[in-house]
Amino acid sequence: MKNIVSLLIWILVCSLAGIFAAQFEPGVWYEALQKPVWTPPNWVFPVVWPILYIMMGTSAWLIWRMDSVSLTDYEFKWFFIQLILNALWSWLFFGKQYISTGLAEILLLWIAIAFTILLFGKKRRSAGLLLIPYFLWISYASALNFAIWQLN
Repeated sequence: MKNIVSLLIWILVCSLAGIFAAQFEPGVWYEALQKPVWTPPNWVFPVVWPILYIMMGTSAWLIWRMDSVSLTDYEFKWFFIQLILNALWSWLFFGKQYISTGLAEILLLWIAIAFTILLFGKKRRSAGLLLIPYFLWISYASALNFAIWQLN
């Protein structure tokens, strides 16, 4: 039972980034922007993100459970950096409507996720692999942010 509770806490911690980000909805401003034809429909986002937060939380939990790792180690520093960057992107892009700043920030997020994958993967392969879909989604989101920046 203790393991299930700690796993749920990690998933909740990751989901807090999504709860914060959800405060900044796309709205009319986003709808008016020119977007590439490969922009996903709006219903995709609330389906994908909870799955990614569950995978992120599970990944962090797998590392946290290891005796050789503490929350002050590089692995978790990078994990929390990427989690903060994850939350901030929506505020910058949708909240402030800063397309170029959002692009710069999402590229930093991409780098932070890559470091987290490498560090988690060195400790426990499955923890690193759980973050690959997140990395791919942010790669796609980065390309989308870039395309929107170019078109507008």
